[in-house]
Amino acid sequence: MTSGYTVTIKEMPESERPREKMLMEGAQTLSNAELIGIILSSGTQNQTAIDLGREILCQNHEGLSFLRNCSIQELMEIKGIGPAKAAQIVAAAELGKRISITGRDSKYRIKCPEDISRLVMEDLRYLKKEVFNILLLNTKHEVISVENISVGSLNASIVHPREVFQPAIRKSSSAIILVHNHPSGDPTPSREDHNITKRLIDSGTLLGISVLDHVIIGDNVFTSLRELNAVMFE
Repeated sequence: MTSGYTVTIKEMPESERPREKMLMEGAQTLSNAELIGIILSSGTQNQTAIDLGREILCQNHEGLSFLRNCSIQELMEIKGIGPAKAAQIVAAAELGKRISITGRDSKYRIKCPEDISRLVMEDLRYLKKEVFNILLLNTKHEVISVENISVGSLNASIVHPREVFQPAIRKSSSAIILVHNHPSGDPTPSREDHNITKRLIDSGTLLGISVLDHVIIGDNVFTSLRELNAVMFE
């Protein structure tokens, strides 16, 4: 065998080719690199589509999570990835995000902080900026909608009661839940987190809209301020 020779996908046993393997055994049996290879459809002269998939996954320590928010420009910096392949990957990632949102039950009911985490964790855990959202709830604590309030470091001027409660009033919400992420991955609340929570609870009391909790999302972990300080929410 010549040094540096690369086995093409067509030269692999049929049972090992990603497309045929998926058809025979199901998509769940494929590795992440194989799934990306199917999206790419083809490789380069020196790399198979699977090799390119591995290359993409090795871009940084995030692995598959890199695809969640990567740009076409970032992907095109990888040797062998041109505009068409980059667009295919970004389109597939965007579809995955949209499916995760639309697949949720429109009558999703919040009973505990874990329910909040299950609803928003995958949307917020990988973000590199702080994003402050609110969950609007009806009288049965079913989610009406998830509203984005601000992007950037939290402070009292950005997270103002006017911006927070405006969508709640417009959609006749009886209660809200505050949610934001910590890009560091550590959901430990800061003093500002506590101050903003107290301010919004007081504002909600005046408006007759209950603030039930403030959940901080980290990297697959979360903190409920209600669990930390139940007295604040009484």
